Amino acid sequence: MRIDFTPLPMTELRTRPGEILDRVADDGEAFVIERNGRQKACLVPLSVFLPDISSTRIAAELDELEKAGETSQMTITSEKEVAIQIRRPKEGDHAITILLPHNYPNSCPRVYVDFLDPEAPHRFRDGALCIFGVLSSWNPGKHTACDALANARRWLTRYEVWRAKGEWPKIIGVANG
Repeated sequence: MRIDFTPLPMTELRTRPGEILDRVADDGEAFVIERNGRQKACLVPLSVFLPDISSTRIAAELDELEKAGETSQMTITSEKEVAIQIRRPKEGDHAITILLPHNYPNSCPRVYVDFLDPEAPHRFRDGALCIFGVLSSWNPGKHTACDALANARRWLTRYEVWRAKGEWPKIIGVANG
């Protein structure tokens, strides 16, 4: 990511701190703070380092998973997306990773499972599980990472049938996928 810094004298920061911070936060501007002609610090938008998902939303997602009895580990990817990894002993070697993309929850999460057969069906080109399919099946006002996890576990159940029988099971009343 390329960042264009604008030099900013310390005196200007002192006289207009709110305006400068708004330009950083709202407009994405970046500044190098100078004092006596020497560069001292910089101001950059948080999005340079962190995902554009509110910390409140991330905390709520993790709390909901914990209340559901899930043990999760959260990291931030190099693309600044939130990755939540869940592993349960009963799921064997499969670790489920729920990736909360930029603009989450308005963009649905991508879900990945470790150690799948490379020929496994019902996955996108990048390996994400095809668990939402049609955009209308993800409702940003209703669904959460817990819903994505439940869908991933249903997908894994079908995957095990596919591995045993060679055919993806059709489930009556539920979209196949």
